[in-house]
Amino acid sequence: MKSNTINKQEIEKFSKIASQWWDPNGKFKPLHKFNPIRIEYIKDSIIKHFKIKATKTPLKKIDILDIGCGGGLLSEPMCRLGAKVVGIDASKKNIQVAKFHAKKNNLNINYICSSPEILKIKKKFDVILNMEIIEHVDDVNFFIKKSSELLKKNGLMFVATLNKTLKSYMFAIIGAEYIMGWLPIGTHDWEKFVKPEDLIKISKKNSLEIENLDGLKYNLLKNKWIVSEDNSVNYIAKFKKN
Repeated sequence: MKSNTINKQEIEKFSKIASQWWDPNGKFKPLHKFNPIRIEYIKDSIIKHFKIKATKTPLKKIDILDIGCGGGLLSEPMCRLGAKVVGIDASKKNIQVAKFHAKKNNLNINYICSSPEILKIKKKFDVILNMEIIEHVDDVNFFIKKSSELLKKNGLMFVATLNKTLKSYMFAIIGAEYIMGWLPIGTHDWEKFVKPEDLIKISKKNSLEIENLDGLKYNLLKNKWIVSEDNSVNYIAKFKKN
């Protein structure tokens, strides 16, 4: 039986480039481009689900757990929107970078070097973010199970990842890593990509009901990511805890 979700090779890979998290032109440039659509999607979904009035800080009563938070690219905007944020990552270097950047910007975010199955925290969360993380963990079933255990009933879990298709191999690996050089070679392992139907089955077993599944694609003309009906490469799923 699995006791942890940490893939040491994956952690080492991201730890090596941890210093570049906040450089918009560095190794995480694609994620900086990706971030606005993620923030908008999450914010709008939370406001709608919890029937919140739109203000400058609409998430002020929301407890968020950002799993695999990296350097804090999502934790910080969620905090600025008013949420109480706990960010966890299995890489100590990522957490160091995240803590330093939050302190520099006077943001109160609780960053912890941990994975969901060993997180020593008693409270449960309104929202859990699993963004671009499940394709890097050791056991998706166990990871979703442990994540779900940290979510309140009627809470939301967001999962953004890559579909396991020939198109995703061509775009996310051959295109992004080898041809365009947008990502360091070896960032992704196609064998670890997850089909939406498999993610939905795993989640259902763990009291998570699918509410939305949307594709995300890069619009070259607008030079930005947009929500799309095409989920053959990148997709984002929103689940509700039963």
